[in-house]
Amino acid sequence: MAAPAMQQPSFLLANLKIDSTTKPFLQCCQELVKVIDDYPAKELHLIFPWLVESVFGSLDGVIVGWNLRFLQACSNQYNIVMDFLNPSGPMMKLVYKLQAEEYKYEIPVSFLPGPVKVSIQEGVLPDCPLLNNKLHFPLSGLQTLSLALNPFEYYMFMFASSLITPKNYSLGQHVSSLDSAYFVLVDTYLKYFLPTEGSVPPSPFTYKRGSVSPPAPRAPSVPFAGYGIHSTSLLKRHISHQPSVTADPAAQEIWRSEALLQVFVEMWLHHYSLEMYQKLQSPQVKEPFTPTEEHVLVVRLLVKHLHAFSCSLKPEQVSSSAHSHTSPLEELKRVVVHRFVQQKLYVFLQHCFGHWPLDASFRVVLETWLSYIQPWRYTGEKTNPQTDQNKGVPEKWSLFVQENLLMYTKLFQGFLNRVVRTDLVNVKNALMVFRVAKVFAQPNLSEMIQKGEQLFLEPEHVLHQRQHQCFLSPGHGGSFLSARQPVVTDRVFRVKSHVYGLEGQDCQYKQMFGTELRGTVLKLIQIINQARQTAKKISDQSAEVAANNSFMSWFGMGSPDLNYTFNGGEVDDTGVCVKKTHEFLERSLDYLCQIFRLNVGQLSQLMATLGSGQDDGNSKQLPDCVQGKNGLILTDLGRMQVINGLRRFEIEYQGDPELQPIRSYENAILVRLFFKISSLVNERFGGHMDALCSRPDFLGQLGRHYLASPEAAADGMRRSPETRLTAERNRRPRLSLRMLASYRTLLMLLLLYLFVALFSFGPMSSTLLILTGGFLYGLLSCPVWR
Repeated sequence: MAAPAMQQPSFLLANLKIDSTTKPFLQCCQELVKVIDDYPAKELHLIFPWLVESVFGSLDGVIVGWNLRFLQACSNQYNIVMDFLNPSGPMMKLVYKLQAEEYKYEIPVSFLPGPVKVSIQEGVLPDCPLLNNKLHFPLSGLQTLSLALNPFEYYMFMFASSLITPKNYSLGQHVSSLDSAYFVLVDTYLKYFLPTEGSVPPSPFTYKRGSVSPPAPRAPSVPFAGYGIHSTSLLKRHISHQPSVTADPAAQEIWRSEALLQVFVEMWLHHYSLEMYQKLQSPQVKEPFTPTEEHVLVVRLLVKHLHAFSCSLKPEQVSSSAHSHTSPLEELKRVVVHRFVQQKLYVFLQHCFGHWPLDASFRVVLETWLSYIQPWRYTGEKTNPQTDQNKGVPEKWSLFVQENLLMYTKLFQGFLNRVVRTDLVNVKNALMVFRVAKVFAQPNLSEMIQKGEQLFLEPEHVLHQRQHQCFLSPGHGGSFLSARQPVVTDRVFRVKSHVYGLEGQDCQYKQMFGTELRGTVLKLIQIINQARQTAKKISDQSAEVAANNSFMSWFGMGSPDLNYTFNGGEVDDTGVCVKKTHEFLERSLDYLCQIFRLNVGQLSQLMATLGSGQDDGNSKQLPDCVQGKNGLILTDLGRMQVINGLRRFEIEYQGDPELQPIRSYENAILVRLFFKISSLVNERFGGHMDALCSRPDFLGQLGRHYLASPEAAADGMRRSPETRLTAERNRRPRLSLRMLASYRTLLMLLLLYLFVALFSFGPMSSTLLILTGGFLYGLLSCPVWR
């Protein structure tokens, strides 16, 4: 896949390939350690691409590798793998050994994230510092472009891509967790190369031609117009022929940190172009890449660590007056979140909010978002969660909130659009609403967001006073060690640059505390209140059913309704879960009132209006639907009513009543026996039954009473979306003996036989007497007498 430009035959490589298929895993690793220690870089250079693919898998997914994503701590190979791939282990020693010789390894551009690949193939250089001076132009044209990466970059690229590359795993290998080898390695690499304490450990090898330079800084002459982001042609930039830029020698100590960060961000976040997002902000737009839960979990780990890394900046280095005395690592901490992550993470989250399924798996996306907008949680200070909630957000974070305004306002609007379409009776969905409401209800946070919106809405003349200043967009890459741009002290300019840079110059900004969004919040409050009522009904129904279905249900003394089905919410949302649902929704209402300053009078009036329209009579109505060719069809309003528990269908079994599953209060042998008997009778005398039930006289009424169930047939069409074909089939008269297989019926017959035996009646006479009594009872209850 990716290999040295001049691949020479290697007996060492051939032997290692044979050993990897014939020898135990532990022995192979031990021999690899010995090879790395004993052989020179010239020989190791030839085996490096094969070894990396053997560990992480190939870019096309054909080679699976060591299955790091599914390797759990309980596995025998876990400790061997972790020791081998540790930042101070043999594999990284091989990387540094090759790095000292300045070898290069090629990665085809076709395996880069979609926006980067398309941009390069169109002849435009993306704003990606990782690509500076690394593009290799073949004679065959732009379609076969490749990147020439140094060993460290190549290793990290293969490691990062293994998370998102589809692979053909065998059965039983699709279970991953947060303690998998891959997840632990990501955490280990982040802590090693982006340390919150101390500095990055130096490389154990020195380089033949000096230290490897970090990516070349962006030339200061590149134009920057307004707030937009403009790419530059490859032909104008001469990327493949630019000479290396000599950077500050102090920067050499953290080039690995910056390279690792750039690779992780590009491979995990840069799958959606900003231009595509600005033009096509619609859930109907399908893009080729779809993130998985595991992918989002790793992104959240990256976000959390970068916040901790940034918050570890020394207090004396935070102020801009001390920048001239900061070390490169401290300078990286100061700009890492804003310059490297903000833009790509915003587009990534926006896509997830618009395209992720409406189920509980959205929790991983939600927690990633909440982790990013709460950097104060990762300052390293030990705080009590309860006191910290009452304490509020420190004022020093107001600048972060303003420079990330869209992360708070636009994504909050996206969350509202999702949550009004979900079933809040489900405890997992209710928990997500509670989590968001609790975060935004933190004291001072809503005021900071409002202040940011006020700054954005200030008149444009404020910006004209600063046209001579140059503002570096976070999307315009280059090393953070580039020549420092003038510090922009005007927060109005920063907020406007942030919004216009992500949403475009012609964006229509919707205020979080504006009239339109306030209406959506009031709608959400109505849905929450209705979900609380539905949860209470479910709890009451569950308690009633539990009381009825006692041990006497074995005799059929419980609910006799064969069509009884639990309605409203998922099966696991009973008992304790329903109580938690009610608690989450109750506290969510309180938090929403705090965020949007809704007084008790407004809330009471809203609840009263909702309650008056949701009485018992109305709650039994069908959802809004239209009559179709094959039955009832839900409208969009009807779907919303069903999702939020406002109305519902009475779910019933609509197949052949004789073919319903055998109940616990029925005898299986008798059910099957009586079914065969009734089927033979219905098949032979079906025509006579139809003729009898179609008569308008007394015999017809009697036949319809014993052989058909017109109430159920007519009721079914009214209460349930039953098709016409099913309804017609169920209306046909038939003989049903299934009730005789019920333990309750058998017990009643036994008691009747015992009672009749007291009067010295024999079995035949007792049977005749019971049948006569049953016939007379049915005759008196026939509708003709009513």
